[in-house]
Amino acid sequence: MKLPILTLSLLLATTCSTADSKSVAATAREPHELSNLVNSVYQNTGLATVGLSQQVFSLALKGFCKLRDKGLVSADSILTIIDYTKSSKEKRLFVIDLKKQQLEFNAVVAHGRNSGQEFARSFSNALSSFKSSLGFFITGNTYKGSNGYSLKLEGVDKGFNDKASERAIVMHGAPYANESVIRFKGFLGRSLGCPAVPPQVHKKIINKIRNGNALFIYYPEQRYLSRSEWLNS
Repeated sequence: MKLPILTLSLLLATTCSTADSKSVAATAREPHELSNLVNSVYQNTGLATVGLSQQVFSLALKGFCKLRDKGLVSADSILTIIDYTKSSKEKRLFVIDLKKQQLEFNAVVAHGRNSGQEFARSFSNALSSFKSSLGFFITGNTYKGSNGYSLKLEGVDKGFNDKASERAIVMHGAPYANESVIRFKGFLGRSLGCPAVPPQVHKKIINKIRNGNALFIYYPEQRYLSRSEWLNS
């Protein structure tokens, strides 16, 4: 059974330690109850059935809560996760509406050409590296550029993705980020570092996550996991 939206709002407020401490105290729950609620959200959104591990979801939610606490994300509570442990042949992009407890989109997504072939294994924040970057991003405005309708991304993990704007790392649609390419090449086409998505759905995805929502790009790189501001106290 899905949790009511009001319950989810209280859960997010409590878990994310919002600025209104009186409200948080009034709605506080025991830790095991919070854990059960988070587990329920994971199950109700069907993330297990589409291959996103609860561990990755928990990390993404932890970072989302800290971003929310800092006032960096909108009230939409849209959380996008890209799991680069998965093959590019798999649908490794997940757009989750936390309030509605719905998985809105599950699609293939490209990684940078110098990050790897079928699998992304190497990541960078450097200019002209043509690699993907790890960490948390805040979605910005849309625009029309050389890749058509695109979404600006602000990297907020210092040292890991904070050069995203300088590198012109954005979300956009691309013909090479199409499942038909997998049938031809055996793996998805690659970008210059952008999380490119299928052109058939890129506008819908971008419109859903634009303007102040969180995007988390995950890979179990220990340097990142141990140093990210959003995953550590």
